Amino acid sequence: MNLSEQLLANEGMLRMSFFLGVLALMAILEALLPRRRRQIPRVIRWSNNFALVVLDSMLLNLCFPLLAVAMAALAMENQWGLFNQIEVPLLVAVLVSIVLLDLAIYLQHVLFHIVPPLWRLHRVHHTDLDFDVTTGIRFHPIEILLSMGIKLLLVILLGPPVVAVLIFEVILNASAMFNHSNLKLPLALDSLLRRIVVTPDMHRVHHSVIVKETNSNYGFFLPWWDQLFGTYIDQPENGHEGMTIGISEFRAREEARLDKMLLQPLKSGSTPTQGETYD
Repeated sequence: MNLSEQLLANEGMLRMSFFLGVLALMAILEALLPRRRRQIPRVIRWSNNFALVVLDSMLLNLCFPLLAVAMAALAMENQWGLFNQIEVPLLVAVLVSIVLLDLAIYLQHVLFHIVPPLWRLHRVHHTDLDFDVTTGIRFHPIEILLSMGIKLLLVILLGPPVVAVLIFEVILNASAMFNHSNLKLPLALDSLLRRIVVTPDMHRVHHSVIVKETNSNYGFFLPWWDQLFGTYIDQPENGHEGMTIGISEFRAREEARLDKMLLQPLKSGSTPTQGETYD
């Protein structure tokens, strides 16, 4: 059994192990070193956020016979995509693939803010009234399905090594939970880390109720794209303790319920290009 076959055989176990490990670690750290005081009891938010994750996972496996890692193996078998047509060292192909996939995630994130129908789906992620590790996994099922469709197309066009896609999937999930965590990092450490990865303080700005801040800091893993494309804001206008998280028109606690989140895209509301705040 070659490396690709081994990775495919153990993909589910590897991804689930990293997911649960990072989730538990960040939950513990943010409980010990919280950045902000909670607005809503965890039992309300977490039960519904996790229910959404379970639904997302079920729909992904139902709607897609192949996910990203399996698609990379199929692309390699059929010689689809750039890296299956040119000869480069494996390490180079892995690193370049991870960087390009991360750039694609950044561009997709921007797109989901610009296009109104896509924003209505993505808005579910932004209407969380608190900002913690579970915010990083709170996405509407239709957004998850669209994102996977885009990712599969990218894998077919790029032809990345199987190991690169698996590493990227693990990194993407882990970094989303890390940079959405309510973890208070020393300012010096945060300043150092955000040169190479998106930190909680950097991404928290993106969840501000102030529109210009919501339209910033789109990165999930690498911070360079925001700086390169001019969407970077260093700190929130009202400070991390004083900033308001979420969207003004969805501030009732009942909006945290699973049924409310699923139906939220059907409701009217502001877009990221209207006004100074979402009201």
